[in-house]
Amino acid sequence: MASTTTMSKLLNFSSFLLQNTAQLLRNGMTNAIKLNQPVRNNWTDWRMMKDNRRRKLLVQYAPERVRAKALKKNDVLPPEITEIGAKMLADIPRDASLTRVRNRCAITSRPRGIVTRWRLSRIVWRSLADYNKLSGVQRAMW
Repeated sequence: MASTTTMSKLLNFSSFLLQNTAQLLRNGMTNAIKLNQPVRNNWTDWRMMKDNRRRKLLVQYAPERVRAKALKKNDVLPPEITEIGAKMLADIPRDASLTRVRNRCAITSRPRGIVTRWRLSRIVWRSLADYNKLSGVQRAMW
């Protein structure tokens, strides 16, 4: 019942906008929307942005890195080919390495104590679990 009333309100509002767009624009309603206002992005801080950039590089260079590493570590191949593999590996950006990627909390960007299944730090995870905000988590009772 509540969802149908909400849908009807949305439809009424959208039809109002369609009918009165020209009049709203003439009356200066364009100033009601501030385009120069700062917009909050998905990143908590610069460390999370950096980690995301590293993850993208990892995906981009993964096949090339595996091939170069295999050539470099192979003992059966002649030394000239292993040197080529080492040079190929040196040409790949360092941030494309798996060891550079760090698991961080999606809310606070905390790097330690991450509950992997939810991508949250233990502190945030516990506070959300206490108030039934996480599905599949139940407080221990005995």
